Parts: sequence; structure tokens; C-alpha cells
Amino acid sequence: MNDARPDPDELLGRIKEEEIRATRGKLKLFFGASAGVGKTYAMLSAARQQTEQGTDVVIGVVETHGRKETEALLTGLARLPLKEVAYRDKVLKEFDIDGALARKPELILMDELAHSNVPGSRHPKRWQDVEELQSSGIDVYSTVNVQHLETLNDVVGGITGIRVWETVPDHVFDAADQVVLVDLTPDELLQRLKEGKVYLPHQAERAIQNFFRKGNLIALRELALRRTADRVDGEMIQYRRDQSVARAWQTRESLLACIGPGDGSDRIIRSAARIATRLDVPWHVIYVETPELRHLSEKRRLPILKNLKLAQETGAETASLAGSDAIETIVAYARDHNLSNIVVGRDHVRDWRPWYRSFADRVGKHAPDLDVIQVAREEARPDKRQEEPTDESLLDRLNAPWQSFAMSVVFCALATLIAMPLHSVFDLANIAMLFLMAVVLSAVRYGLGPAVAAAFLNVAAFDFFFVPPRFSFAVSDVQYLMTFAVMLAVGLVTAKLTAGLKFQARVASRREQRVRALYEMSRDLSGALVPEQIAEISQRFAETGFGARTAIVLADEKGRLQEPIQIPGGVPAVDMGISQWAFDHGAEAGCGTDTLAGSPLLYIPLKAPMRTRGVLVLEPRHQRRLMAPEQRRLLDTFARLTAISLERVHYVDVAQMTTVQMESERLRNSLLSAISHDLRTPLAALVGLADSMSMTQPPLTGQQCEISMSMREESLRMNSLVDNLLDMARLQAGAVKLNRQWQPLEEVVGSAIKATGATLARHRVSVNLPDDLPLLQFDAVLIERVLSNLLENAAKYTPPGSMIGIGATLGARDYEDISVEDDGPGLPAGKEEEIFKKFERGQKESATTGVGLGLAICRAIVEAHGGTIRAENRRGSGARFVFSLPRGNPPSVDTAEEDVLKEESQK
Repeated sequence: MNDARPDPDELLGRIKEEEIRATRGKLKLFFGASAGVGKTYAMLSAARQQTEQGTDVVIGVVETHGRKETEALLTGLARLPLKEVAYRDKVLKEFDIDGALARKPELILMDELAHSNVPGSRHPKRWQDVEELQSSGIDVYSTVNVQHLETLNDVVGGITGIRVWETVPDHVFDAADQVVLVDLTPDELLQRLKEGKVYLPHQAERAIQNFFRKGNLIALRELALRRTADRVDGEMIQYRRDQSVARAWQTRESLLACIGPGDGSDRIIRSAARIATRLDVPWHVIYVETPELRHLSEKRRLPILKNLKLAQETGAETASLAGSDAIETIVAYARDHNLSNIVVGRDHVRDWRPWYRSFADRVGKHAPDLDVIQVAREEARPDKRQEEPTDESLLDRLNAPWQSFAMSVVFCALATLIAMPLHSVFDLANIAMLFLMAVVLSAVRYGLGPAVAAAFLNVAAFDFFFVPPRFSFAVSDVQYLMTFAVMLAVGLVTAKLTAGLKFQARVASRREQRVRALYEMSRDLSGALVPEQIAEISQRFAETGFGARTAIVLADEKGRLQEPIQIPGGVPAVDMGISQWAFDHGAEAGCGTDTLAGSPLLYIPLKAPMRTRGVLVLEPRHQRRLMAPEQRRLLDTFARLTAISLERVHYVDVAQMTTVQMESERLRNSLLSAISHDLRTPLAALVGLADSMSMTQPPLTGQQCEISMSMREESLRMNSLVDNLLDMARLQAGAVKLNRQWQPLEEVVGSAIKATGATLARHRVSVNLPDDLPLLQFDAVLIERVLSNLLENAAKYTPPGSMIGIGATLGARDYEDISVEDDGPGLPAGKEEEIFKKFERGQKESATTGVGLGLAICRAIVEAHGGTIRAENRRGSGARFVFSLPRGNPPSVDTAEEDVLKEESQK
């Protein structure tokens, strides 16, 4: 009889889960196949509907990419100011999670879920910001493309030829409360590209030729639809479980292949794999271990394990289940996972057993809502004369120590002694129950063999001491023969059932021990702070769960494996070549695998959510213990927990280092700012004193005048250095606001040359600017500072009479390249990038004045404009500094002249 009542533990767990969900914010994802399908537009439209319903909606981060129809939806929505984060001598804007938590709106919009935050932010990924917002009870709307899902990232890269490095773990996608598929046909998306609704026209043409080819868009759309269908299928299965729906819903084709200990199981697996591949459906393979099958010999268990491994390799989800009835277990599994088709092997016809019903018929009768597919299997017919016994024989199962048989005899004697004075009080039927109790006790304490012996002894004792004529084995009434037979049969059945229950209890106890050990390991790993602690915890668990020694080999940032972590008691002798192979390929190697199976060690890559952290190496004392399906699942969980713990410890170190760097940078900027402000007043006084000395009466002598002029020049030079320090501090603090205007580059070049006239007096300056140079949008004062610093730098490090050239050319990717070059000695080899760091000079010990801030200021200003700057040596001799500024879409000259005329008329 099937028990349809819900499991109390499941109900309690469901209630607790619902309580946790009630306190968390909801996540709604707008999911699309590629950029341009309208995810951000759909998200903003949904947000505006929430606003109309009175919901407090705030924009955290929204990227419109210049699309006018999307920007129009921002009107009327509150926007959270972005936080400025210093990174590599520049200031970038990122989402302000502290501001969002302080504001605590009902709903916040977080575009581009896969975005990587600037180093120094609280979380490295935006999806982690979203999880913290949800933990605070804030609902979140976000967007994500199919290529950003971790498990599909390499698939999309293989289709498009472009690998996207910003990814989102699949568990984040699966845990979302709602997923809205924003779909657009490839033809419609290509039309939007041509109309400039996705990218600018010149960018759209390149996109159509590369990523946005029609074939790519068709494949990406199919992936997005299938991933969404998988999620809907999971939601449907969860609903069926929550509502205790018994019957399978054939909403999607799926297969369940059932294998057993007999021959032909490999053929069932291959047939199911072909069917699943042809239908492109998920499929499972299970093996049900009934009490009768638990006594299989080692020789017959190994093919079962190999077949389950074969199923895993061919793409199936496998499970080894325990149950008293194989039919009920299979049907329950199929309904629980909503598998509508069951694949079984066809039974051979047994003419001598006309009443026999095949396995497929029994499944069909038990579950008429499921389809049963029978496949042929060729069972070998071994020569029984030469075949060795493979299963545990009955004699083996009856075998037990002689002490156990002796105790069963004692139980029978005690039952007889207790029954003797009761003979005149109770009927013989009641006295027989005492002897059955002795059988049960023998089975519980000592197993099947002693219980069977007790059953025979009890029948003999009952006949000899209680059946008339007493104290004789003779039987006066034939009906007692039936009593003896029934008593023996009941005793044997009771002994077998009791021994089986004892065996099942022992199996359940072992499973409980494994679960408890896994829980204790998880608890200990949560408190580990260094990799050495994780290695020790892993060793303890591996010794308990697998009887194996372990070693953990970590990888550095470049993917090179280091030496194994040393722990008390030592580690196995690890082959670094096999470890590197397992790490590079992300696959297991060593014993029990198809790669280097002769190795006595098993190498398992430690795959964490963000990256592979290293390799777990096991040295099992008994390799067979690792082949059982339950042990393999336990091993996979063990490796996964270890990898996650290593990644957590890694990011704890990263967070600590980032915090120290941020504090050091903030302290240095504060110190520079304070010193610079304190130095400006005495420097101004020194310049004033030098000027006053030159005007005193009587006039200074020639030597005194020279000293006065030197004091004035050095004070001005020091004042220039102080200005550089102040500018650097202001730039890094984000206090400089750009005043961008459309203007010609020629005017700024002329102003820079004029400002550095004294420095360039002994050099030749050449300006080569094209006549058709377009207008650029920049801050004239700051770009003039960049050019002045580059010109002063060229003048200081080149001999008098050298040529200094200024030029401009059309750069790549819609940028304008402005260069300052000279024909001096050039840059030190290998320091082309280092010279842009603060307080870094080309020559450490040099008579040339300066503290190494000029080029750092140039980089900060250029990157604030969205550009780049680089240094390189010219062919022959000399150095060249090139900075690139974005061209943008400048207004026409006529429009610019009209604006000037309007301003003049207004004045």
C-alpha cells in the first residue's frame, strides 16, 4: 500500500524555506539571446508600471548605450548616485551599495548582472551586490544575456568565436524568482542594427559582420529558449513535489533507463542514449538495489558500477537507489523527476512459467500513466559447468561464528524452560509463540544462520517436550505434522525478514554516518581561514569517508600548480604532471578513470564558481570504495565543498589586500594634499622676498643679485612641484570636474607651446596637424596641462638643439591620436609603462629636476576623458608619447558658428 501522506521533514523544510524567502527580496531577470533584443527596455517598462502602482523604484545602474527610446523611459524614475572608486590612478564610477542599503527602496534596477566591479569594491561581481540587496529585503530587476551564463559561456564562444569573460553562476539564474524571456527574431534584430537602434551605424556594420551574423543569432536564440524551457521545467517539477502530484505530466519528453545485475544492461544504456540524442531530451539511468541484490558478489557488482559510469560518460544522470520493491522505487523516481518514458530490457520468454509477467508489464500495471519502452538485450548463456559461483551462496549467508550458534541454542533452551511450567496453563498454540520469539531474538542479535538453526531446534524441542506423547519424537496425531511445518516455515520467514531488516538498518546507519561526516566537514570548512586548515579538514574527512589520504595542490594566478600543501602526517607522493593535466583539462585522471588509470592516485580538479582553484589528490587504500555510485556522489560533494572553501579564503585575502591598498592610497593622498597646502604659503613668501631683494636700495651687487634670482627660480620650481602634488591628489580624489567643450586642437597646442616657451627656448619645435582635423570634446585647461607636461618632459631629457614634434592622426576605434616626440636618447628599455606611475622617473639617479608626477598626471587626465596614453621608443633614436581622445559626434562647423553668433548677440 502506497503512503500518500507528505513527509513531515519535507513539510518542515518547506516552511523554513518559505520563511527565509519571505524576508529576502525578489529577483526578476530579463533574459535575452544577445544585446539589442530589448532587455533594458523591458526592464524599464516593467519598472514604470511598478511606479504607477505606487512602488518606490530607484535606478541603481542602467546602461542605455545611447538608445533614445530607452533613455526616454528613465524620465521620472529616481536615480541613485554612483560611487567614485579610485583604480590605477584614475577614478571610475560604480554602483553605491551602501547608498542603496541606506536608501532601501522597494525595488532597485541593476542592469547587466554579469558586470565585474572595479577592484576595491565590496564585491568583485554585480550579482554579488544583488544578493546582498536581496538579503536586505530589497526587490531587484536585472538583465543578463545567454552568453553570460557560466555553463553556456564556452558553448557560445565556440559558436560565435568570441569568448565573454564576464559570467554569472547558473545557481544565481536558477534561484531567481522570475525570469522573463525577451525574444526577438534574428531578422528583426538585424533590422534594428541597420537602423542604428543597437549601435552607431559604423559600429553596427562591424557587428553584423562578426558577432551578429544571422547564423550566430539563430543559435543564440535556440540556447536562450532551451535554457528558459529548462528553468520552466524545473519550476513545474518543484510545483508537482510541493503539491504532492502523483501522476507524471508529459509536458516534455524524457527517459528513465533501468538496469540490473544481469547481462545486457550496457545495451539498454546505449539504446537509451541513442533515443535521448535523437529526441534531444534529458535522460536518467538508475539501479535499484533490493535486499536480495545486496548479497551480490564482487564479480557481479563491478559490471553494475561500470554500467553506471558508462551512463554518466554518455550524458545521463545516474542514481543507485535502495528499496524493497524495485517496481515501486522505479515508478516513484520517475514521477518525482517527471520522467514520462521508462526504458527497460525485454525479458526472455519462459514457456515453463506461463503465469510469469515481464518486468515491463509489471511497471505498466503499477503506473499506467507512464510509457514503457522495451529494448532487446542479448543475454549470454554461460557454461554452468565451468562457471564459478559469483553470488554469495546460501551457505555463505548462513555462515556465522560458532559462538552465535551456541547462543541461539541457549535461546532455544531458555524458551523451553520458560514454557515447561506454562504447559498446563496455555494451549500449545500459545506456547509455540515463545519459540518464535527465540527465533526473532537470534535473527536480531546474530543473523540469518543462527536464526535458521534456532527455527529447526525450536520445532524439535516443541515436538519432544510438549506434543503428546511427550518426551518422544513420535506424533500421536497427524495434524501436528502440519503444525510443525507451519511453525518451521513461519520461523524461517521471520528469521529471513528480521535479518534483512537488520541489514537495511546497518546500511541506513552507514548513510547517516556519511551525512553526519559531511555536515561536520562543512561546519569546519566554514571556519577555516587559511588553505592549510582546509587541507587538514579534507584529510580527516577523506580518512573517515573513503579510507584515503589526500593532498591539495593549489594553482597560482597564472594557472601554474604549486607544491602540495603540507599537513601533519604527510601527503601522498603527487605526480605534478598528472595534476597539471587534470587542472588544465578540468577532468579527473588517475585510478578509476580513463586517463592514466595505472596511477595509484586519483586527481580531481577543484572547480569553484569563479575558476578552478587547484587539484584534489586521493590515495585510496581500497580503490573499489570509490567506484560505488553513492561514494562517487559523496566524493563530488567533498571536492566541491573543498573548492568553494578555497575560493572563499582566496577572496578573503583579496578583500584584505584591497582594503590595505585603499587605506594606503587614501593616507598618501591626504598626506600629499596636507603637505602641499602647507608648503604653498612659505614658497609664496620666498618668491616675494626674492622680488623684494631685487628692488632694494642701494642695488644688490652682482653676486647678491645672482643669489636672489637663484632663490626665486628654485622657489618657483618647488611651487610647480607642489602644484603637481595638489593636482594629483585632486584627480585621485575625484574632485576635478571636466568642463568639456567642442573645440579645435590647434588652439590648445598653441597655448601649451606658449606656456612652456622658456623651457623650449633651446629646442626646435615642429607642429604637424592635419587641416581637416575635426573638433574634439575635452577640457581645454587640462589637455593643455597634458601637452605642457609632455613638452617639458621632452625638453628636460633631450640635449639643447634637439627637435620636438607635435602631431595628430586618425587612430583606431574612433579615437584621435595626439603625439609628442623627440630625437633624444629615448626611454629606458622595459620602462615604457612604469614611467606613468607616481614618483617614477626614467633615471633613478639623475641631475634632471622633478619627482616623477608629470606623466602620472597626464595619464589621470587622459583617462578621465575616456582616453589612453602610452610611451614608446622611436626607430633610430628618441621617444614618442601618444595619447588618444574619443572623437565622438562633433557638431557641424555651421552650427558651431551660429552658436557663437547667438552668444555674441546675447551679450
